[in-house]
Parts: sequence; structure tokens; C-alpha cells
Amino acid sequence: MKTVLICDDEPLIRMSLKAMLMELGFEDVLECGDGKSAVEMAMASFPDMAVLDVAMPIMDGITAAKEIKKKLKIPIMLLTNCYDAQTAKRAAESGIAAFLTKPLREQDLIPAIEIALAHTEQVEDLKEKIEDLKETIENRKVIEKAKGTLMEKQRLSEADAYRAMQKLAMDKRKSLRQVADGILKGV
Repeated sequence: MKTVLICDDEPLIRMSLKAMLMELGFEDVLECGDGKSAVEMAMASFPDMAVLDVAMPIMDGITAAKEIKKKLKIPIMLLTNCYDAQTAKRAAESGIAAFLTKPLREQDLIPAIEIALAHTEQVEDLKEKIEDLKETIENRKVIEKAKGTLMEKQRLSEADAYRAMQKLAMDKRKSLRQVADGILKGV
């Protein structure tokens, strides 16, 4: 990983966190002091990860995290001075990868980063699988509808209608979905 965005309204916290992250191998550490700037900086620089303070001026860290997550698929960790159940709930609902309390210790940061990265990768993999499954289901629906159309118009059995569609797909070197779309359009 190369770039991380850190946002905290306390310069000493930013300086300490930056030193820890540089020590962990981050090549570029972007800094800002409010949530609005964090969103703008993230959209302009596409960091690999973000660490945001919860309580910041202009826009809080959770709101900023939601805005960043709308556009970027990066792990976002939150920092807070005090933990409370409502903040944790808001953070969980916004897809935060980790929640850290201040004062931040390097020994807490390393596992949080590793878990955040692994979790984000798993979530993105699952989203891709879901999209693939949705496409498969949609294709299946269209193929079944086209098969039903062939059965009705040409008085074919289900198996014969499916074989006819398969043969047409092979002959025209098209996918079964493309053939089904053609049948439904009357081509």
C-alpha cells in the first residue's frame, strides 16, 4: 500500500499517526483537519486507505466516511477519544473497517490495518459475486422466457425448444442470452 489519508483536527495526533504509518511502509501520507477537506482530498488523490477522527469540524468523520465510500472502495478506519454505543452503531452502518480509540498505539494500529484491508477485500469479492449471480439469474429468466415463446409458437417440447436455442447459438456464434433476446424481439 502506498497512500493513506489521515484526518484529525488535532495536529499532534496527525503528526504521531503519520510517523506510525510511515514506519509501517506507507509512502505517501495525506493530511487534513476537517471532514469536508477529507472528502475533497480523497476524491482528488484516491488514497489506498483513510483514517478519520470521529469528532471534527465542518463534517464529522462518519459522515465524511460515508461520502468517501460512495465513490471509493477503500478501507476507512475511525479514531475517537471516547467510545459510545451510538457512535459505534453509526460507524458500523456506514461500512467502517475498524474503530480505534485514542491515544493510538502502534501495536493497535498494525492489526487494525491488516483486518481492515482483508475485510474490505472480502466485501468487494462478495459484491462481485452478487453481481455475477444477479446477471446469471437475469440471463436465466430471459432464456426461460424465450424458450417458452418457442414452445408456444413452434409447438415444441421444452427440451426441443432449448436444443433449438443452443443450436442457433452455436450456428451464429452467439451466447444463449443473445439468442434469447433475439427470439423475444422477434428476430
